[in-house]
Amino acid sequence: MKVGFSDSRIFRPLATVLKLFYFLLIYFMEQKKFDLQERLIDFSIAIMEISESLHSTFASKHIGGQLLRSGTSPALNYGEAQSAESPADFVHKMKVCLKELRETLIGLKIISKKPLTNNLEIVNKSSVECNELISIFVKSIQTANKNRQN
Repeated sequence: MKVGFSDSRIFRPLATVLKLFYFLLIYFMEQKKFDLQERLIDFSIAIMEISESLHSTFASKHIGGQLLRSGTSPALNYGEAQSAESPADFVHKMKVCLKELRETLIGLKIISKKPLTNNLEIVNKSSVECNELISIFVKSIQTANKNRQN
Protein backbone atom coordinates (compact mmCIF):
# COMPACT_ATOMS: atom_id res chain seq x y z
CA MET A 1 0.00 0.00 0.00
CA LYS A 2 1.41 3.34 -1.06
CA VAL A 3 0.97 6.33 1.22
CA GLY A 4 0.57 9.69 -0.51
CA PHE A 5 0.35 13.28 0.70
CA SER A 6 -3.42 13.19 0.66
CA ASP A 7 -3.61 10.15 2.94
CA SER A 8 -5.92 11.16 5.80
CA ARG A 9 -4.41 8.54 8.13
CA ILE A 10 -1.32 10.73 8.37
CA PHE A 11 -2.78 14.22 8.13
CA ARG A 12 -5.69 13.82 10.53
CA PRO A 13 -3.44 12.99 13.54
CA LEU A 14 -0.94 15.62 12.40
CA ALA A 15 -3.70 18.23 12.21
CA THR A 16 -4.83 17.28 15.72
CA VAL A 17 -1.30 17.68 17.06
CA LEU A 18 -0.92 21.05 15.33
CA LYS A 19 -4.24 22.28 16.75
CA LEU A 20 -3.15 21.21 20.23
CA PHE A 21 0.19 22.97 19.77
CA TYR A 22 -1.60 26.13 18.60
CA PHE A 23 -3.94 26.18 21.61
CA LEU A 24 -1.02 25.59 24.01
CA LEU A 25 0.92 28.40 22.36
CA ILE A 26 -2.02 30.80 22.76
CA TYR A 27 -2.53 29.66 26.36
CA PHE A 28 1.11 30.28 27.33
CA MET A 29 1.14 33.66 25.56
CA GLU A 30 -1.92 34.69 27.59
CA GLN A 31 -0.35 33.25 30.76
CA LYS A 32 2.82 35.28 30.20
CA LYS A 33 0.73 38.43 29.87
CA PHE A 34 -0.50 38.00 33.43
CA ASP A 35 2.81 36.82 34.95
CA LEU A 36 4.04 40.38 35.56
CA GLN A 37 0.70 41.37 37.02
CA GLU A 38 0.80 38.37 39.38
CA ARG A 39 4.39 39.14 40.36
CA LEU A 40 3.43 42.70 41.19
CA ILE A 41 0.48 41.53 43.28
CA ASP A 42 2.68 39.03 45.14
CA PHE A 43 5.27 41.77 45.65
CA SER A 44 2.60 44.06 47.10
CA ILE A 45 1.58 41.35 49.55
CA ALA A 46 5.20 40.86 50.61
CA ILE A 47 5.50 44.62 51.18
CA MET A 48 2.37 44.50 53.36
CA GLU A 49 3.90 41.68 55.38
CA ILE A 50 7.11 43.66 55.83
CA SER A 51 5.27 46.79 56.95
CA GLU A 52 3.27 44.73 59.46
CA SER A 53 6.46 43.15 60.83
CA LEU A 54 8.25 46.43 61.56
CA HIS A 55 9.07 47.42 65.12
CA SER A 56 6.74 49.83 66.92
CA THR A 57 9.02 52.87 66.74
CA PHE A 58 8.41 56.29 65.21
CA ALA A 59 11.01 55.63 62.49
CA SER A 60 9.53 52.21 61.67
CA LYS A 61 6.03 53.64 61.38
CA HIS A 62 7.27 56.47 59.16
CA ILE A 63 9.29 54.21 56.82
CA GLY A 64 6.60 51.51 56.95
CA GLY A 65 3.88 53.89 55.81
CA GLN A 66 5.99 55.19 52.95
CA LEU A 67 7.02 51.66 51.98
CA LEU A 68 3.41 50.53 51.99
CA ARG A 69 2.42 53.34 49.62
CA SER A 70 5.34 52.99 47.20
CA GLY A 71 5.49 49.18 47.34
CA THR A 72 1.84 48.55 46.54
CA SER A 73 1.56 51.31 43.95
CA PRO A 74 3.28 49.47 41.05
CA ALA A 75 0.64 46.72 40.93
CA LEU A 76 -2.16 49.27 40.78
CA ASN A 77 -0.41 51.53 38.29
CA TYR A 78 0.44 48.56 36.07
CA GLY A 79 -3.27 47.83 35.91
CA GLU A 80 -3.77 51.37 34.64
CA ALA A 81 -0.93 50.99 32.13
CA GLN A 82 -2.67 47.99 30.61
CA SER A 83 -5.59 50.29 29.77
CA ALA A 84 -3.49 53.17 28.50
CA GLU A 85 -5.17 55.48 26.02
CA SER A 86 -2.08 55.87 23.84
CA PRO A 87 1.48 54.60 23.54
CA ALA A 88 2.70 57.79 25.26
CA ASP A 89 0.23 57.23 28.11
CA PHE A 90 1.44 53.64 28.44
CA VAL A 91 5.08 54.74 28.71
CA HIS A 92 4.16 57.41 31.25
CA LYS A 93 2.32 54.92 33.48
CA MET A 94 5.13 52.39 33.20
CA LYS A 95 7.57 55.13 34.28
CA VAL A 96 5.38 55.80 37.33
CA CYS A 97 5.64 52.09 38.22
CA LEU A 98 9.42 52.24 37.80
CA LYS A 99 9.71 55.34 39.99
CA GLU A 100 7.69 53.67 42.76
CA LEU A 101 9.78 50.49 42.54
CA ARG A 102 13.00 52.46 42.89
CA GLU A 103 11.59 54.28 45.91
CA THR A 104 10.54 50.95 47.40
CA LEU A 105 14.03 49.51 46.92
CA ILE A 106 15.53 52.42 48.89
CA GLY A 107 12.99 51.84 51.66
CA LEU A 108 13.87 48.15 51.81
CA LYS A 109 17.56 49.01 52.04
CA ILE A 110 16.88 51.42 54.93
CA ILE A 111 14.87 48.75 56.76
CA SER A 112 17.65 46.22 56.20
CA LYS A 113 20.51 48.51 57.26
CA LYS A 114 18.88 49.87 60.42
CA PRO A 115 17.32 47.03 60.94
CA LEU A 116 13.71 47.93 61.61
CA THR A 117 12.41 44.34 61.68
CA ASN A 118 13.45 40.94 62.97
CA ASN A 119 12.33 39.32 59.70
CA LEU A 120 15.18 40.37 57.41
CA GLU A 121 14.74 37.29 55.23
CA ILE A 122 11.54 38.63 53.63
CA VAL A 123 13.17 42.06 53.29
CA ASN A 124 16.12 40.54 51.42
CA LYS A 125 13.88 38.41 49.17
CA SER A 126 11.72 41.43 48.43
CA SER A 127 14.82 43.49 47.57
CA VAL A 128 15.86 40.87 45.03
CA GLU A 129 12.34 40.79 43.54
CA CYS A 130 12.24 44.59 43.46
CA ASN A 131 15.53 44.68 41.53
CA GLU A 132 14.17 42.15 39.04
CA LEU A 133 10.95 44.14 38.61
CA ILE A 134 12.97 47.32 38.06
CA SER A 135 14.92 45.55 35.30
CA ILE A 136 11.69 44.36 33.67
CA PHE A 137 10.19 47.85 33.71
CA VAL A 138 13.36 49.51 32.39
CA LYS A 139 13.44 47.08 29.45
CA SER A 140 9.69 47.39 28.83
CA ILE A 141 9.92 51.18 28.74
CA GLN A 142 12.89 51.02 26.36
CA THR A 143 10.99 48.62 24.09
CA ALA A 144 7.82 50.74 24.17
CA ASN A 145 9.81 53.88 23.32
CA LYS A 146 11.55 52.08 20.48
CA ASN A 147 8.21 50.85 19.12
CA ARG A 148 6.76 54.38 19.32
CA GLN A 149 9.59 55.71 17.16
CA ASN A 150 9.05 53.09 14.43
